[in-house]
Amino acid sequence: MNILFATSEAAPFSKTGGLGDVCGALPRELAKLGHRPVVVLPAFRQVKLSGMPIEPTGVSVDVPIGQKMVRGQYLRSTLPDSDVPVILIEQPEYYDRPQPYREHGEDYKDNCERFVFYCRAALEAISRLGLPVDVVHCHDWCAGLVPAYLKTLYGRLEPWRGLTSVLTIHNLAYQGNFWHWDMALTGLDWKYFNWRQMEFYGNLSFLKTGVAFADAITTVSPSYAREILSPPLSCGFEGILQNRVGDLSGIINGVDYNEWNPAADRYLEGNCYDEHTYPAGKAACKRELQRLVDLPVQADVPMLAAISRLADQKGFDLITRVMRHWAERVDAQWVILGTGEPKYHEALGSLAKEFPDRVAVRLEFSDELAHRIEAGADIFVMPSQYEPCGLNQLYSLKYGTVPVVRATGGLRDTVVNATRQTLDDGTATGFSFEEYTSQALAEALDRACRAVREKAVWNQLVETGMRQDWSWRHSAERYADLYERTAARGPLAVE
Repeated sequence: MNILFATSEAAPFSKTGGLGDVCGALPRELAKLGHRPVVVLPAFRQVKLSGMPIEPTGVSVDVPIGQKMVRGQYLRSTLPDSDVPVILIEQPEYYDRPQPYREHGEDYKDNCERFVFYCRAALEAISRLGLPVDVVHCHDWCAGLVPAYLKTLYGRLEPWRGLTSVLTIHNLAYQGNFWHWDMALTGLDWKYFNWRQMEFYGNLSFLKTGVAFADAITTVSPSYAREILSPPLSCGFEGILQNRVGDLSGIINGVDYNEWNPAADRYLEGNCYDEHTYPAGKAACKRELQRLVDLPVQADVPMLAAISRLADQKGFDLITRVMRHWAERVDAQWVILGTGEPKYHEALGSLAKEFPDRVAVRLEFSDELAHRIEAGADIFVMPSQYEPCGLNQLYSLKYGTVPVVRATGGLRDTVVNATRQTLDDGTATGFSFEEYTSQALAEALDRACRAVREKAVWNQLVETGMRQDWSWRHSAERYADLYERTAARGPLAVE
């Protein structure tokens, strides 16, 4: 099939989070399956500085934005290690900025205009560049107007006639909501500004528009697809999502095992390991990590780790409370890597100063250190308030670093809680808890640390986790099946 990816991010061109990883990896995996994807991105400054080879096409596009006409240019490149084309929409006034969406803690005031232009220019690329397309796969709010345009302004015209759309919600909390008068910028009839389609509490909502008009809707895990049907994770969208529940499904994100594989990790040097050699390999990686972060080299002390954005959503209110209690009373080491909210920078920094032999904190992001932590730690801590999919727990499974997670979203779908039954039947891969409290997290961590000392149980958990296959191939096969079913059904009727 011919699939156009309408997305604002695709690694290594642009990335602010998981969206970039998905749209950089999934098209390449689809290509391996024999499909023909093409990725269409805004040419953000980040894209221009990515180091990827970019060429002009010589083709321009004029897009009506309200009462004015805005011109852009199409550039081209390819995803690395593939033949997957990447089309870049260049419009310096909109996209040549320090950050893709916001600066100094505030969204750009013209984001509505910027992404109206993107959505229409992405669709115009089909005609102007002669792109064969069967399905348009739209990602998050930035591409949310594309399904509406396919059903309205473009739906009866060639070459767009009959095209279907799939919308993936990576995180429902990011909705692309704007002043209602911005509706005039879209070129769409005001009749669509109603509570069933584009209006959301008096505002124009790009994401709600996508949900209303897309032919199929996915999220990045089956549990998250269920959780967003009701408050609080529905974020106000419960009505429209319940109305579309028959077209809603969840597909777990995959892992790029070329990048995240302890048997061939370029950062581990001579300490690479697999499911057969992990006892010696992880022990060596743990020693190296302890030296690297200035913790005492102690083989028998459990090392707990978190790599994350330091935010409430990621459970750092729980983590910081438990860390203080444990640092005072429990013989364990903690290593934290990430940046985020200032209150957590302060709290974690204070803990590291107060307990230098038990707490190491690096307020930065380092890809190398992230790999070394996954390889060297014993336990990975992920007590998220909500987690649409999550990737670090999948990396941890591959690296034999047993995850302790809250049972929500993709964490519920990918980590099997260690109970007597799951240990007996050989399916347990980690520890999970339900209630969002520091006590529940502490109890789960205590179970994990007790298991560390039971070598047979711990080895079973590690080996079962390392044998899991969360590669992109499985996800790509499910997406390909969804594309085929959606295209065969044809565009759904619109009111």
